[in-house]
Formats: sequence, C-alpha cells, structure tokens
Amino acid sequence: MNQKNYCVIMAGGIGSRFWPMSRTAFPKQFHDILGVGRTLLQMTYDRFLPICPKENILVVTNERYKELVLEQLPDIKPEQVLCEPFMRNTAPCVAYSSFWIGDREPDANIIVAPSDHLILNNAEFQRIIEISITQAQESSNLVTLGIKPTRPDTGYGYIQWKEDKKSENELVKKVKTFTEKPSLELAKDFLDSGDFYWNSGIFIWTLNSILNSFQNNLPDMYKAFSEGQGLYGTENEKEFIERIYPACENISIDYGIMEKAKNVNVVLSDFGWSDLGTWGSLHTHLAHDGHQNGVVGKNVLLYNCADNVVNIPNDKLAVLHGLNGYIVVESDNILLICKKEDEQKIKQFVNDIKLKKGENWI
Repeated sequence: MNQKNYCVIMAGGIGSRFWPMSRTAFPKQFHDILGVGRTLLQMTYDRFLPICPKENILVVTNERYKELVLEQLPDIKPEQVLCEPFMRNTAPCVAYSSFWIGDREPDANIIVAPSDHLILNNAEFQRIIEISITQAQESSNLVTLGIKPTRPDTGYGYIQWKEDKKSENELVKKVKTFTEKPSLELAKDFLDSGDFYWNSGIFIWTLNSILNSFQNNLPDMYKAFSEGQGLYGTENEKEFIERIYPACENISIDYGIMEKAKNVNVVLSDFGWSDLGTWGSLHTHLAHDGHQNGVVGKNVLLYNCADNVVNIPNDKLAVLHGLNGYIVVESDNILLICKKEDEQKIKQFVNDIKLKKGENWI
C-alpha cells in the first residue's frame, strides 16, 4: 500500500430520489439500503482500506452529518471529516479536500469517490484503481473511470473515448467528449458505437495535477482555497471555510474541471458498478423471489405480485396483493407507492410535499 495514497469520500448529498428513506436529516449514504448489515458509506470506506491507510481517508460532508459519519466510521478521527457549511456541489468539495491534503503530503495521489455507489467486484475495482494511479503519476493527467454500459440508460452521463498512443495499457484511453444524460435514442446509438462508457463519477489524480487544473479552469475557487494554506487541520480551519464557502461557485467537478481540461484519461472498467441513484436501480441488485420481487424487510407477504421493489422496516408488517412493477417504501411514518416506470417523478413529489406539507416530511 502506497502511504501517499489518499481517498476523498463525498458524503454531503441528500439523495432525494430515494425518498422517503433518504431524508434531509438522514440521507441514503447512512442507510443499509441493501439490507446487508453495512451502510453505503461504510461499504465505501471498507472498499478503500486495501488502497489507502485509514488515516488518509477523508469524508467531506455537510457539518450537520459529522456526528453520523463518526458514529458509522469509528476508526477515523474527527479531523478526517471535512465539514462544508453549505451545499455547493462537488467542485468546492474537491478543492477543499485537495488543499487540506496538500498541507500534509505534497506528493499525494488522490482518489475521489461518492459515498453511495455500489461495487460488486472489489478485487477488480482495486486493480483498476492501481492502474489509474499509475497513469495519473506517469502522465500528470486527470483520470476518470468509465463503466462498460449494459443498457441505454438515460440517467447516466457518458464518456466517449479514443485511443491514447502514449499509454501501453489497453484499458487507458483519452477522453474525447462528455455527454450528460442523453435521450433514449442517443443512448442507444452510444451503446451501439462501442466507444461510449458510463461516467462513474470516480476520479484519480495527483495533487499537483488537480491543483493546476483548478488554477487554470476555476481560478477564483483556487485563489479562495489557497489563502487557507497553513490553516487546514488547525483550530482556524472552520472559521476560514465558513467565511469563503458562501462565495464559492455552485458547480460540479465535471462541469468545472473535467469537461474543460485537455489532459483527461478514462480507464475502461467493468467491476459491477451502480450509482444506486433510484429505487429502480436498487431493484437490480436485490435478491429476487420467483416473481422478480426485490424485498428488504422481514415481515413482508406478497400475493400475486411481480417485479416490485419493496422496503419495509423489520418492525412493520406489510401485505401486498396484485401489484406489478411498483415501488413500495415505508420509512419514518411515510408511505410511498409509485410505479417503477414513474420513479423520476419522486423528485417532483418531494418538491410538492415541501410546498404543501412542510420541510419536516423531507
């Protein structure tokens, strides 16, 4: 294990498409959504232990979730939880963690990963990460992981790749274009072409490479965080971050850096990945009964039901009859029943509830 490897786990999102289980006070990354005894955050942390020393694993989250993180990850120290005072998308999160790491290890290799993804083949994932770190070190390029698509999914971003003549590894390609959430027709064309992969949102780079990219592409953000050098990890860090964060541009690392930079590689990957963005995507990864029902909950009885995803607390009893292709979720006195094909409307449901019933329900 390289002692200069660092991992940044982004854990500040709310996950509104997983409502009602994922709520503002307790987002999906802190839930055992798969019913396996470990939350998504804990599974992500476990995944990086063979790659990074545990003291080099940082969690960036909203300050309201700091105690939740420390409760679920008792092996990390409080200073390893970087607290954002406001939600400002992923670019400020990456800038904050990069400068924090830079005050400790100027030659760091950094992996940035969301806290709520599912990866089924951890051994292959670790192999791909090692390839990516080597590429990032040798080329000074920014590296992202592309996932071999299995269907024309319109909910994912896509990366078009081309050959990289400078790389001897056949999995390492140059990024040609990024496309965010295409139409179904375009997604089918992407799948047929063979040179488009899903954008995983997992990034690997050296500290110098990412700081140079911020300086070139988001210079105001670079300048703001650079003024804190020497403060990160001290008692003055919190006051500094609370002062500069409100002025940070609300922009993703994809739009702010990756789509602008010219030195971007993609490593073609296939390790059983899902971003678990929706209840429907979860259904794919649950154990199914003989009628393709995926159920989490010890006291669920199904009669004449097929192709449903059901999540019921173990202390509740649910009896379902005659449902086909539905999402049924009960959480904290909220019940959602929605057709799987209409799951994209859940965000609208949440917005309507906020307006009509108040924020206590979201």
